[in-house]
Amino acid sequence: MRLIKYLKPFIKLFFIAVLFGSFCADNKNLIIKFHHIIGVQQLVLNDSLENSFGEKIVVTKFKYYISNITLINEKKESIPIHNSYFLIDEADSASKKISIPFKWKKITGIEFLVGVDSIKNCSGIQTGALDPMLGMFWTWNSGYIFAKLEGSSTASTVAGHYFTYHIGGYKAGENAARKIKLSIPSISKNNTLNIQVDLNKWFTAVNDIRISQTPICNNPGALAMQFADNYAHLFTIK
Repeated sequence: MRLIKYLKPFIKLFFIAVLFGSFCADNKNLIIKFHHIIGVQQLVLNDSLENSFGEKIVVTKFKYYISNITLINEKKESIPIHNSYFLIDEADSASKKISIPFKWKKITGIEFLVGVDSIKNCSGIQTGALDPMLGMFWTWNSGYIFAKLEGSSTASTVAGHYFTYHIGGYKAGENAARKIKLSIPSISKNNTLNIQVDLNKWFTAVNDIRISQTPICNNPGALAMQFADNYAHLFTIK
């Protein structure tokens, strides 16, 4: 009895350590990496590439918003990641790797929005990834650009042979935000999820949009909605 009494403080410390260790083990960070390609080619800014129509292109800028992330756990429960707004920019390698918290043994799916929800579009000046100084905001009336693709192509008929696509719009009838749902077969041991982004689908996934016919789209509306329907298919689990 005296021995048990003597060991009691140590037993308490042991259980506290076990509980703390379990808590720490369940609270981790999920690393999501975005890999940009165009067909079988790796996307490299300012390099000569080719889209699925055989149009020669040189991409000088490619960036887009990922927001409203939700994780699906092994119990098919949806857990939203609050205040999750990220600007993925091909010119900034660090931006293509994001970290979000999770505390489950297994994740079976992920959902996110390409674009920015209407609440943030109407909430005035934002900071962080939503800072207007990052070049992804039109005016206080038209809101955020959800995805931006710029470059040049011999197929373009405009002066300078450039193409420019600034896709956005959050109002009724012209909402270019698209929800992405991906099943996750497995995650690497270091809690990393690799998402492949195929820029070819920007032009062909649902609507065939050739640079030769449509080199410019810089406003919300019907054409922007067609691009949005296409970029909803950019993402797959690598």
